[in-house]
Amino acid sequence: MHLLVVEDDARLIRLLRRLLEEDRHIVETATTGTDGFEIAEAAAGLDVVILDVGLPDISGLEVARRIRSTGSEVAILMLTARDTIGDRVTGLDAGADDYLVKPFAYEELAARRRALGRRGAKVRRPDPKLIAGPIVLDETSRRVTLDGRSIDLSPREFSLLECLLRHPGQTLSRDQLLDQAWPFSVAVTPNAVDAYVHYLREKLGGAGRLIETVRGVGHRPAVA
Repeated sequence: MHLLVVEDDARLIRLLRRLLEEDRHIVETATTGTDGFEIAEAAAGLDVVILDVGLPDISGLEVARRIRSTGSEVAILMLTARDTIGDRVTGLDAGADDYLVKPFAYEELAARRRALGRRGAKVRRPDPKLIAGPIVLDETSRRVTLDGRSIDLSPREFSLLECLLRHPGQTLSRDQLLDQAWPFSVAVTPNAVDAYVHYLREKLGGAGRLIETVRGVGHRPAVA
């Protein structure tokens, strides 16, 4: 899953990032409400926002309202030290989908995140077509075209390209790409990612430049 954590407690945000990445999620972070909203507005394929109420600039409640004002249906899990019914109602009315009171156990946060992810998968109806320059990937038909011409990709090449196009401009590590594009039952090494990126570039010809390599980190799709 693609997650955004907005929290001004440096120790907590480091801990959540580490635990969530260990659970094989793509994690972005922000320490202010303004930065959190900007990331939420710009990020493609965002699944859940974990949002603290008490932020140093604008409150998490205001961030939630701004996210909803854009028409976004991303799931929002609100974190707060306040535990009254009125506080919960205020958070839900601001646009939160769920509410978790500090201090909390990571296991409970993980369970609530899973529930929100399942709910979001049922509610959201994303455009089945992912587009980057001349490349169009149709998830429904599982067809890729380049300037209108069909490109023959293997199932693994298709999954890798789909993963990349879902995160325009975002660098994904080799491990993240392995987690999302390869079945857990298949034993592969991170070097397999580089090999399949090479295959994709060959099949995409000049458009292969849209898949950039970040040395020592992984790969990212250029923003066309």
